[in-house]
Amino acid sequence: MPSMTHEALVELFKNRPTLAAEMLRDALGQPVPTFTEARVESSDLTEIIPSTRRADVIVVLLVGAQQRPAMAIVVEVQLGVDPDKPYVWPAYVILTRARHRCPTRLLVVTIDLEMVRWCARPIETGHPGWVLKPLVLGPEGVPVVTDVEQAKAAPEMAVLSAMAHGQGEAAEAIGVAFLTAAAGLDQERRALYADVVLSSLNAAARRMLEAMMKSGYEFQSEFARGYVAKGIEQGTLKAKAHDVLAFLEARGLEVPAEVRERVLASTDVAELDRWIRRAAVVHHATELLAINGS
Repeated sequence: MPSMTHEALVELFKNRPTLAAEMLRDALGQPVPTFTEARVESSDLTEIIPSTRRADVIVVLLVGAQQRPAMAIVVEVQLGVDPDKPYVWPAYVILTRARHRCPTRLLVVTIDLEMVRWCARPIETGHPGWVLKPLVLGPEGVPVVTDVEQAKAAPEMAVLSAMAHGQGEAAEAIGVAFLTAAAGLDQERRALYADVVLSSLNAAARRMLEAMMKSGYEFQSEFARGYVAKGIEQGTLKAKAHDVLAFLEARGLEVPAEVRERVLASTDVAELDRWIRRAAVVHHATELLAINGS
């Protein structure tokens, strides 16, 4: 089953059809024809390949009033080694080329630096002179988006930036740029992208965003303020829940799984505060819940 990271990357290229062409041209230095529209086409290639095997995204660059295909780009997100891919990737390219009758590129996207080399290995098809060399976009090829205006103009690029560089020194600036720019997105994309961005940032960057809110920093968007505030609240709840468990364990009391789960699941600050006080006096961990009628 595809991971959330895999599906999030796929959505970026579907939601911004020009992203594949931009990455080929700007990150990988590949020639891309002038086009008037980039369109996501069906990725179902079941003429030969079973229906469970399909490309992640197929983008066709169109030109002119007649919308003539100028180039097709098969986008494949690859986060781990898959021995089947050297066999199906050439088929994706050939079937897409036959369907749209235009030059076709294979763009493999990975945010795992160690996967770049595996993805870029030339694929010997067995036919003389035909060796498929995947074009690989790794984290080093993704721009670091810290400018709010750039994030507003290309939110998918900002999310991709967070996924590629969210564990580095620029994580804080990337997060601030995205959250400030996110107000212009529709609710569905905003929620998905924000989850991906914040989960991609390192712990220090997330703490910094919380500190900025506490110190009075004003994000430009209501969404950013609400989202970071939610993160602060969740952080407070998590810290208090761990305090409850730490008190019990420090006193040498065994904490049953159901008690641990109930404490960690609490969303009531007042309840957790009561439990912290009670954790210092109860004789058994189970009494913690019984006292509050839970």
